[in-house]
Amino acid sequence: MTAAPAALDPPLDQPGAVRDENAFDPQLILPLLRERIPDLPGGPLVLRQFQGGASNLTFQLDVGPRSLILRRPPSGTKPRSGHDMHREYRVLSALHGHFPCPRPLLYCEDAALIGAPFYVMEKIPGLILRRDLPPGVSYTPEQARRLCDNLLDTLIRLHTLDYQALGLGDLGKPEGYVQRQTDGWCERFERAWTDDVPRCEAIMAWLKAHRPPDSPRPGLIHNDYRFDNVVLSPADRLSIVGVLDWEMCTVGDPLLDLGSTLAYWVQADDPSPLQAVRMQPSHLPGMPTRAEIARAYAEKTGRAISNADWYYVFGLFRLAVIAQQIYYRYKLGQTRNPRFQAFGMFVAVLAQAAQKIIEKS
Repeated sequence: MTAAPAALDPPLDQPGAVRDENAFDPQLILPLLRERIPDLPGGPLVLRQFQGGASNLTFQLDVGPRSLILRRPPSGTKPRSGHDMHREYRVLSALHGHFPCPRPLLYCEDAALIGAPFYVMEKIPGLILRRDLPPGVSYTPEQARRLCDNLLDTLIRLHTLDYQALGLGDLGKPEGYVQRQTDGWCERFERAWTDDVPRCEAIMAWLKAHRPPDSPRPGLIHNDYRFDNVVLSPADRLSIVGVLDWEMCTVGDPLLDLGSTLAYWVQADDPSPLQAVRMQPSHLPGMPTRAEIARAYAEKTGRAISNADWYYVFGLFRLAVIAQQIYYRYKLGQTRNPRFQAFGMFVAVLAQAAQKIIEKS
């Protein structure tokens, strides 16, 4: 049996200084924290911000030896569906104890405190993988394959949860889900389009013309499932101890969730433009290909995937729309984060990849 990687010490995914455009006075929320979290230690509140991510903002609150996580939406033009703090808090409240995720502690809808509604949850210690492995972390091909098996198995576990028993039956409408998602993402792209990115008209037309029927087995879906939204055990770096970022969770067709995950999966033999926008270490030796992931998902779930290309193209286009919405906010001056300046190029690369799949399909 291959030994697991050595334990990670210290944790590498650390918060830093708060960006000026996201700053707020943490002392304004300290009375609320003490009221709603009875076992909170004494001492001052220290606020720091995680710099990763491009959607909702994530902060770390340190009170004495205890670390909490605060999530709030960004400022500016944004779709409510992707930034509903109460929705995310509700999902975590239902899932905690049934699925690996953080324990939610409080929700506050009073935007006067920090400029937006927010919620606070426990921090799960562990390792989060980003674009490349951090220093001192490595996987053999066998370990990389086991890690991906765990990643896929956790997604399947989510898709097979009894969402009705968890009280989440009204979170989404499975009937007509595929059509609503297809039409909705096309409409979002049209609203956020800027004249320096592709029009994507052929991609949108193809998605609508080849749209598959709804899955007969709907499930709870994450809608942004990838390596940097899962926390790996600090002891073995192979097992998943927490899944993060539930802002887009709903009840719908799990195959669209799989397609969204595949859109992030840049494999070793992909062309250089896709390699340039890779967001996770899915290119490492031992990592499965997208086709292998789709086959494994079908075998483990018993779901037929007759048009894997459609789900992958949908995932690429959906990711392009998300990037374009953020780029649109940057172009309007609603965020000054310099990372977002390159998101127009990101949209172009994703659109090119989708178009090539369509031409081969």
